[in-house]
Amino acid sequence: MLVGLCTAGAVLLGAPPGAQAHEEREVAFPDGSGSVPVYREGEPDLLVCKTGRTDFEQRIARFPAALRERNLRLYERCERDGFRHLQQAVDAADRPGTTIAVLPGRYEEEPSQPEPTGRCARLKAPRAALGYQVLSYAQQKQCPHNQNLVAVLGKQDLQIEGTGADPRDVVVDAGYRKLNAIRADGSDGIYLRNFTAQRTTFNSLYVLGVDGFVIDTVLTRWNDEYGFLTFASDHGLYRDCESYGNGDSGIYPGSASDINAGRGYDVPRYSIEITGCRSHHNLLGYSGTAGDSVWAHDNEFDNNMAGASMDSAFPGHPGLPQNHARFERNLIHDNNQDYYRYVKDGTCDRPPAERGYERGVVCPQTSVPPGTGVLVAGGNWNVFEDNWVYGHRRTAFHLNAVPAFVRGEEAWSRQADTSHHNRFHANRLGTTKDGRARPNATDVWWDGQGRGNCWQEVRGSSPRTLPRCGDRAGAVSGGSHRIVGEPVKVAQLMVCSEYSVRERRLPVGCDWYGARGIERIEVQLALGIAVVLAAVGGLLWWRRLRQNRWVTAVTALGAAGLALDVAGETTALAPTVVPPLALLLLGTWWAVTGLALRSTHRLFGWTTVMLGLLTLLDAFDQAVLMIPWTPLGPAWPRGLLGLVWVVWAAVAAARPAGAGSSSGAAPGRTARVMP
Repeated sequence: MLVGLCTAGAVLLGAPPGAQAHEEREVAFPDGSGSVPVYREGEPDLLVCKTGRTDFEQRIARFPAALRERNLRLYERCERDGFRHLQQAVDAADRPGTTIAVLPGRYEEEPSQPEPTGRCARLKAPRAALGYQVLSYAQQKQCPHNQNLVAVLGKQDLQIEGTGADPRDVVVDAGYRKLNAIRADGSDGIYLRNFTAQRTTFNSLYVLGVDGFVIDTVLTRWNDEYGFLTFASDHGLYRDCESYGNGDSGIYPGSASDINAGRGYDVPRYSIEITGCRSHHNLLGYSGTAGDSVWAHDNEFDNNMAGASMDSAFPGHPGLPQNHARFERNLIHDNNQDYYRYVKDGTCDRPPAERGYERGVVCPQTSVPPGTGVLVAGGNWNVFEDNWVYGHRRTAFHLNAVPAFVRGEEAWSRQADTSHHNRFHANRLGTTKDGRARPNATDVWWDGQGRGNCWQEVRGSSPRTLPRCGDRAGAVSGGSHRIVGEPVKVAQLMVCSEYSVRERRLPVGCDWYGARGIERIEVQLALGIAVVLAAVGGLLWWRRLRQNRWVTAVTALGAAGLALDVAGETTALAPTVVPPLALLLLGTWWAVTGLALRSTHRLFGWTTVMLGLLTLLDAFDQAVLMIPWTPLGPAWPRGLLGLVWVVWAAVAAARPAGAGSSSGAAPGRTARVMP
């Protein structure tokens, strides 16, 4: 506890900001005057196909008869006046409302592949931490293929669709030669449908600064970072999509338009809707730094390291802190993959094309706790209702705050502006959709910071007691208002955040990366504190109180409490009654010991009693009711007073017996001032 307090203080006051997960040019949100585009039926304006009729006919042989006949008709037209590369068709789209149909085939866009030459090789632009240049929009227009296999820049109301029976029939393959397979930048009203984009060094499909987009029945896979990345955009719809094999997330609606800032739970609309999608076998199924006003419903996030995450942990993202995501009726289950092994064994040091993404390798780009359903790291006014969350080896819901300096804001008034008013209500925890029991190891892990957060009834949580959601949206029973999380948890989060895939740095002491038993920072802290308290408390009892039978009895209880405190920091015992029981025993020891010390060391005795009462209050806070409207949990003043007590007790025990007492000694005794 004491070491955790000091470490947490260092975290809050002096830790450097985190690196950016996604660095982009400065971009503003759209003005919101757009709308979600509508799919256009009818014959396409432009066609894209590959040559070789025999190969084409083999690709469409399994199609239903009507679809096969349509593709044959389109192919005959494409042979006459179509394009062989998607980029050529995009460049030829010279008016809003153009539809491009891409026929079954594999599109590697050979003209876009070569490394930049001439002026494009000498662009002056800042470099991101990952090494690529952060280009302006003008530079993207000037050199569209420096970073993009297919660049859709400033095209309005463009529709690009594959004509196959399945998204896998039309494949846009970057071959790990470009950051992005398809980039739609400043292209309001874009509609993307029925194809696959894959194998990039960043994103398969990137939509930036767009007011109005639809991603419909698109598959993305096998990328260093993201499958789908939409950024600083509004009026967006993801529908029936799929993504897997990505080093960050499958679906990333980062910096979605911040249209609901300052509102409560009732909002007029959401900026982006995600429905009918499945994201699996990624670091994260869904993530959103500043993923504001996103409505995700009726999706499946499974077999990732963590199912879904929203955060305020990275600078350079407009719309921070994250707010107003709503998750409903999603299947979030079995997110227990551990891809850190590919960092440990050096697989992720190889060039992307040699890592084996197509065989199931994923190279995690950031730190997450494996075995987590939903992770909220610094978000406000998020709602999670009517989801099925089950089969997680760590926890269903994880909530922690992120100080504002991590995202580059230094004002003290902003440091505790997350996580507030997150509502976890009416979810089916530990149960499949067909009613089978698939419990999570715990249902909730919370660092304790924030106001207005509330949960439904759960079967296991840390802390054991949680503010409950009322029947009305926003109603909270037993709410808290903590400006800092629990010290040991804050220390744990700091240790676990020191991850780098490029430096192959996996934090020592963090169980996210495989630390077990005494290797874990929580166990080390608890064990170190137990050793110190056992030594100092045992010496104090032996030198001053061993003749007192009551004190001897409670000293034994205190020793048991220290042992339980160490045991309570193990993963298996953390959400049980063990931690508050340990505090109950320790509090009793300090309170009774303090009462016995009053006659000879009045001030020290009362200090010991106060430490005991704070410890008992901490047990009550963890096991019975989180004390409302206190800026700090009892663990913080208990830790500070405990540090003073350890020094004072060591001095009191070391003084010769009968050497004197503190000021305020009983009448008839010589008063001496204790240190």
